[in-house]
Amino acid sequence: FFPATSCLVQDKIGAKKAWCFDVSAACSGFVFALITGSQFIESGTHKKVLVIGADKMSSIVDYTDRNTCVLFGDAGAAVLLEPSADGNVGILDHRLYSDGAGGCYLYQKGGGSLHPATHETVDNKWHYIYQDGKSVFKVAVIGMADVSAEIMKRNNLTGNDVDWLVPHQANLRIIDACRERMGLDPSKVMINIDRYGNTTAATIPLCLSEWWHNGKLKKGQNIVLSSFGAGYTWGAVLVKWGI
Repeated sequence: FFPATSCLVQDKIGAKKAWCFDVSAACSGFVFALITGSQFIESGTHKKVLVIGADKMSSIVDYTDRNTCVLFGDAGAAVLLEPSADGNVGILDHRLYSDGAGGCYLYQKGGGSLHPATHETVDNKWHYIYQDGKSVFKVAVIGMADVSAEIMKRNNLTGNDVDWLVPHQANLRIIDACRERMGLDPSKVMINIDRYGNTTAATIPLCLSEWWHNGKLKKGQNIVLSSFGAGYTWGAVLVKWGI
């Protein structure tokens, strides 16, 4: 797809001096883009970076397939990154992973350059999302739980040290497994899947926006962002909230 979605957004918000690009990592897209954007801040070459997580899943779900159509929602949310004079806040650590061998379990077969849109691809519903739910669930549980535990171990954190877990909103069972592995009380987990469904790349920034506007996010809190998506892609980020 071109022009890039980021170019359309840049025009709409009037960011004439900004340059922009898309990051594609499915449900892990926001986490991957967040770390990409943070590198420009840390290098000292940029002062403000807008990182957006957004997806319109209603365009690619088959409403005759109850295995997928009831899971997803549409949403967009963003965070603005900028340097902090306090070196103890912001993005403190991250771990990102990919495994292309998992591509056959969650994908959209048609519509790209490999299978361009034709009468045949539309008739065969190749432009809809396909998911092998059982296979994805097994890997997602392990991936999100392991990487979240890893980020805690790397930074000598216990469940008592973490104020919030912001998990990708794919499945409550996956979220619970991740929480239990981290030793967290359920009250420390941000959940909005019951209201919006799985909004893929938007789930984590959407949670952050809700909790921030509700006054639940406080300066100095330790926050772990954790995600898993098609690809496979997965990762976790440790943030000390700075505003």
